[in-house]
Amino acid sequence: MRLSQDPTIDTVAKLGAVSVAMFAFVFVVMVPLYNVLCDALGINGKTSSEAYISVSAEIDETRSIKVQFIATNNDDMPWAFSPQVTEMLVHPGAANDTVFFAANPTMNAMVAQAIPSVSPSRAAEYFHKTECFCFEQQPLDGNGEAEMPLQFIVDQDLPADIKTITLSYTLFDVTSQMSDKVTSR
Repeated sequence: MRLSQDPTIDTVAKLGAVSVAMFAFVFVVMVPLYNVLCDALGINGKTSSEAYISVSAEIDETRSIKVQFIATNNDDMPWAFSPQVTEMLVHPGAANDTVFFAANPTMNAMVAQAIPSVSPSRAAEYFHKTECFCFEQQPLDGNGEAEMPLQFIVDQDLPADIKTITLSYTLFDVTSQMSDKVTSR
């Protein structure tokens, strides 16, 4: 079927339609498919987005695990975002607390969402967050600051060859999706 008399216009129209279809496939199909595969295969260091309910267990004081904390912002996120400490030595089975700090340098109220990732990825199933600012979006007024708590337990069943766990958070601006949580001033 010809769209016009000019074959160049037909080619450009077909290429444009293919480009739109490719972008739709990437954004509509690939992201959910990626998440399903990561969950099924246990890859990418994704952690649970729900609080871990701890069970009574002994603390293994014979082992120390180094837990490193990294905080980064997505490209369009202007907030200052950092961990209180960059690393801790913890014993498997012990409850641990730390704090991340956030500051909104803009004049506008904003809402952020932190997405965690654990490395090495096979340590993710042994790293349990009992309280985390990543479980909910974080609203912050313009020029506001906040301390955001994190409580976690490293499972005693962590494989013995894993000596260091890195927990990284990427902070995203979700203000446009959460307009009901943003107060205008």
